[in-house]
Amino acid sequence: MPGATVSVVIAAYNAMPYLTQCIGSVAEQSIGRERLEVIVVDDGSTDGTADELERLKGVYPDMLRVFRQKNSGGPSAPRNVGLDHATGTFVFFLDADDRLGPEALERMVRMAEENGTDVVLGKMVGVGGRGAPTSMFKRNQPRTDVFSSRVYWTLNPMKLFRRELLERHELRFPTDLAIGEDQLFVGAAYLHASGISVVADYDCLYWVQREDDGNITLRLKGTQRRLQFLPRMVDMILELVPPGPGRDHLAHRHLTVEVQQLLAGHLVHEPRETQLKTLDRLAEIIEPLWHEGMNDQLSAMARLRLHLVRHRMLDEVLELVAFEKRLARSKAATPVLVENGRALARYPFLRDPERAIPDLCYDVTAQLGLRHRVSRAEMDGGVLHLAGHGYLHRVATRDVSTELVLRERDSKTEYRLPVTHTATPGLGADEDEGSYEYDLAGFEATVDIATAADGEPLADGLWDISLAVGAQGLSKEVRIGSKRAENVSGEPSTRVLVTGEGLRAVTLYTTKPYGNFTLELGELKHKVRPLLRVDKDIRWADGSPTELRVGGRLGLAEHPADALALALEDGTGTTVTFAVRDIAADGAFHVTVPVDALPAGVWTGELRLGPWAAPLPALPAGLAPAKWRRLALPWYARPLPGATDRFALKVARTDLVKALTNRLR
Repeated sequence: MPGATVSVVIAAYNAMPYLTQCIGSVAEQSIGRERLEVIVVDDGSTDGTADELERLKGVYPDMLRVFRQKNSGGPSAPRNVGLDHATGTFVFFLDADDRLGPEALERMVRMAEENGTDVVLGKMVGVGGRGAPTSMFKRNQPRTDVFSSRVYWTLNPMKLFRRELLERHELRFPTDLAIGEDQLFVGAAYLHASGISVVADYDCLYWVQREDDGNITLRLKGTQRRLQFLPRMVDMILELVPPGPGRDHLAHRHLTVEVQQLLAGHLVHEPRETQLKTLDRLAEIIEPLWHEGMNDQLSAMARLRLHLVRHRMLDEVLELVAFEKRLARSKAATPVLVENGRALARYPFLRDPERAIPDLCYDVTAQLGLRHRVSRAEMDGGVLHLAGHGYLHRVATRDVSTELVLRERDSKTEYRLPVTHTATPGLGADEDEGSYEYDLAGFEATVDIATAADGEPLADGLWDISLAVGAQGLSKEVRIGSKRAENVSGEPSTRVLVTGEGLRAVTLYTTKPYGNFTLELGELKHKVRPLLRVDKDIRWADGSPTELRVGGRLGLAEHPADALALALEDGTGTTVTFAVRDIAADGAFHVTVPVDALPAGVWTGELRLGPWAAPLPALPAGLAPAKWRRLALPWYARPLPGATDRFALKVARTDLVKALTNRLR
């Protein structure tokens, strides 16, 4: 086992029957047992854990190492013992009631090795009703850090650590804490790590809710234990992270998650005397982390909660906790007071003169949800017609002031266009128990590319389309298109239009991956040329051996009448064109060329639409020559010999002497 790739450290205390499945999940890892060592430290179990470990040692003699000690009262001491005996390049801490996905360690090790990272988070999945963190597992992150990601929002130790990192910084779990010991260990590892990886596309760890509620964090209630580790986390942040956005990012977690959990889950169950002391101590602990500049990062509820804590307002804290619990059970969002272009949530004590709590603690303007949907998006010539609805959640549609916004992506040039407000009776009845009415949320708008730029034509560019939804003096902007009716296509639709500036290519399309509408003028992303397609099967028309039949497909949604034509050139400056008129609804077309009307020469060709052209493919090598008489003399048209990479049709009068000579031979 020395030289193992991964040392899996398991602290076990009365872990039956979960332990068997836990160790089995490690033994079946795709990385291979030869690359693993499993170190289990039995922390004085009394339930048969010791006997099961003896049995498992017989099953996995080359992989499993077992250590026993008197009960230490927490996971820190056994984890430290396991870490002291680990020999692997990496260490993974696994709780005895949890289990690994079959490929978990292989994927995490690969991620660490390929990216040179010191800590790897594997996606966690709750089992049996246990909640698992999710915000940091939205996508794979090959290399990130604690400041530019959400990894700090999971501080449990069930992660892959490079052992050299832990030894270099002498990182161990503090043994004087009953809970929160993992936060100090993992937080320090994050801050010292040379890169952190996240495996989000595979279920690595199954986080199990024990049927007996025996998970240690569930068993240990009360605020006092939490008031022991929280100040040490604050001290660690103050010591290792300089003031600035990085420190604020980490502080955000503790000022929201820890404070809310301590108040709602523990303080409310304690005697009043203890509550008063707890609130006073909590206010002291969080004071170094909070400053006015953080307000924009915090939700209104968090701002209000912190204000009450910092001002030691115990009765108000208890009332707010009760309000939050009622809010969680309700299906309706909290009403808002709209005033002077701001929205204030009607949380407890709003505008209460006795409490004098600042409006800032209730300001949810930035948090207001914006509901929108497009029911029509189609071009008619150079005019885009849009319709749908948009409204601010919890803000009734009075004094509506919605506008359409066109913004060029690179230059940021912006034009605002008026919309027609339309009635939407019953809109919103299926949310918030019908508490809010949005009966004038509809809009209809037209974008005429000839006049949309304050009466002038829109310039070439990518014009992203947004809706500035306004009501009662509030306004918020949102890109539209991601939510649209089923019959509203998001596929690119390109058309060529006749304008005062000549032919212009216009494309309406939706961006990826979000699906919002953009109006493209010019060919920045969607080219016209690939939409002119000519079939390779060029042949003589049925029943007309001197008419060359050319077929193809036009992928444009619209184009000027008679603008599409087949053009043949003979190399001397002579050009003959044949208009393409019969175009089917799906864009299919064909055109016939009467070769018996062409002068002698070698003719090349292309399909033209204004300045755009698609060369005709080479004629089939086996295409029989066409023959006819002109002024009683024989003529022919056939592929030019050797022209296999281009269209080349030779039209000539038959050389009678040569033809007779060939026949006599």
